Amino acid sequence: MGSTPQPRRYGRSDDTGDAGPDRIFPAWQVWLRALATDAEAALGAALAYEALDPQGRAAFLDALEQDAERLGVPRIALFAPFLSVERDPERRHRILFALGDDFGTAERRRPLSLLGHTADGDRVVAVVAPMYLDFVRVITCRFSHGRGFSWIRNDPLVHVKDAPSGGAQLDGALMEPTPLGRVIDEIAAAVVAQRDPQGNLPEALEPLLELFDSRLHDQGDGELTDR
Repeated sequence: MGSTPQPRRYGRSDDTGDAGPDRIFPAWQVWLRALATDAEAALGAALAYEALDPQGRAAFLDALEQDAERLGVPRIALFAPFLSVERDPERRHRILFALGDDFGTAERRRPLSLLGHTADGDRVVAVVAPMYLDFVRVITCRFSHGRGFSWIRNDPLVHVKDAPSGGAQLDGALMEPTPLGRVIDEIAAAVVAQRDPQGNLPEALEPLLELFDSRLHDQGDGELTDR
């Protein structure tokens, strides 16, 4: 969606003396509303926020908090993208407070795991993990137990309608819903083959290693449904 519009505000008109409420700059308003439905806009917003210095981030959150109630957009759509890249404890607490009761709803939804096999015997895996609203994170990869990984892709923010589902074709493999535990076991076997002589793993494997997080195991296996 291009560069991030800067929050601009119009206060009292010196010509009329009218002290009506501030009006949100139109481009800023349209851009914020897009965060609820457009994964590209939400990801771009997160990256733009990440590039700001601490003072810029604080000013951005100030403007967002002031405008949130006027937009008719779920607060989680406005604040969640920035939580994904914020590491400062105070600003994270501020964003979590702004999310209010909306926070945590996605974590109660189960990830969808898919497994397929190519004609030459490789495995293709997709894990679709809920993030918030209708946005998901998609981790996909192709591998064999003997050779390790051919490729790994991590898409941090995708609209659920664009995510892989049962019956989809991915890199020549027919993807079928598969219990997450089995998918993790398949990945684990390939991870062993990927170690270098010193036992180290490539950084590219990091998204897959996150699947071993006990939190995903605790959630169990299930389908992710379109809302």
